[in-house]
Amino acid sequence: MKNITDSFVSVGHWPSAGSFEFNTDILATNPINLSVVLGVLIFFGKGVLNDLLDKRKQRILSTIRNSEELRRGAIEQLERARIRLRKVEIEADEYRTNGYSEIEREKVNLINATCNSLERLENYKNETLFFEKQRAINQVRQQVLQQALQKALGTLNSCLNSELHFRTISANIGILGSVEEITD
Repeated sequence: MKNITDSFVSVGHWPSAGSFEFNTDILATNPINLSVVLGVLIFFGKGVLNDLLDKRKQRILSTIRNSEELRRGAIEQLERARIRLRKVEIEADEYRTNGYSEIEREKVNLINATCNSLERLENYKNETLFFEKQRAINQVRQQVLQQALQKALGTLNSCLNSELHFRTISANIGILGSVEEITD
């Protein structure tokens, strides 16, 4: 940069010898050098710059295409995930509904089984009470019968004397004799 400014400064300080000379040394003259360098740069650099810009443009377009493909793929995956989510939600609702139905069914079955068990237990209780009542009645009957027999024996023993005893035996023998004649 210093060389470029020095060349412009040196133009203003040309030695004025009283004559005008044309400097034919192309390498020594800065404006000509600059124009030649700029011309070469423009001529050759234009292709390089165009190539660089084209390559950059192709990379950007390729990146955009890749991004679009990735976006489409992501949208497809999102749609598949949404469809799968809907299916899973439907299945979850079915499981939930079936689960509630199964729970209700099991609850009804348990209630019915419990009611049946209670009925059986009530029947067993009633049968047991009936049998215990019959047994108690039979025991009371036996005791009453035993007491009545003991009382009757006591009464008979106290009332029966030998004459009454003899007449009872004779009457019974007579009854047995008449029964024997009828059967013959």
